[in-house]
Amino acid sequence: QVQLVESGGGSVQAGGSLRLSCKASGRTFRSYTMGWFRQVPGKEREFVAAISWSGGNTPYADSVKGRFTISRDNAKNTVYLEMNSLKPEDTDVYYCAADNNIVVVTTTASRYDYWGQGTQVIVSS
Repeated sequence: QVQLVESGGGSVQAGGSLRLSCKASGRTFRSYTMGWFRQVPGKEREFVAAISWSGGNTPYADSVKGRFTISRDNAKNTVYLEMNSLKPEDTDVYYCAADNNIVVVTTTASRYDYWGQGTQVIVSS
């Protein structure tokens, strides 16, 4: 069991940057693949980025590739999402997720086992 708490959301103008953090409880953080997803009410949860336990595999959604960077610090039980060149269409609630499967880095939301409560990101034009 792991609990995830996101932070770092807020309001920013287009072109700006934000850094999201997700801190996990427990001592087995490195046993999880971690992912970031985003969702607006009434729409499906959308994959943003994921990272393997070692940090060596980091797939991204095409819509954020080159602008967002996912990283993790296993010593701090924390995964980060650095978001640059933000656009109004990046406005969403961003969720951190953990997957028990460390063999495959999945981009499918239903495959993740644990979720945070979400943090709101608003990008104004």
